[in-house]
Amino acid sequence: MTVRQETRLELGGKAGQRDLVTALKRGFLCRCPNCGKGRLFKSFLRSVDACAQCGETYHHHRADDLPPYLTIFIVGHVVVALFMGVEEIGDLPLWAHLAIWVPLTTVFTLALLQPIKGATIGLQWALRMHGFGGEDETTHH
Repeated sequence: MTVRQETRLELGGKAGQRDLVTALKRGFLCRCPNCGKGRLFKSFLRSVDACAQCGETYHHHRADDLPPYLTIFIVGHVVVALFMGVEEIGDLPLWAHLAIWVPLTTVFTLALLQPIKGATIGLQWALRMHGFGGEDETTHH
């Protein structure tokens, strides 16, 4: 039995693999996907230009559209499942549903949006997308 080891070119870059799971975890925790120590955000959804610990730059990421879509998908499924469960148990008046589901949906959305954006930046970093490959993108056009 022979073991064959391949060197794969990463998406957008030339060298070495980056651990996708670690990058996603670090990004979800709003930490630098490279070192895991530096902060990824300077405000709620505005990423830092570069990591204060390791110097990895983030100004070129493109994590603007995917995080809201994923957040809506996740929160929508959770809230609808909870709503249907509550409806199965009892019959609440409309005002009670509004008092429960609107704040819950808002809290879930605000709680998940930043971590999902961080994970998206981590994904782009791990796959060497949008300038995370360590080379100048302008040379490829």
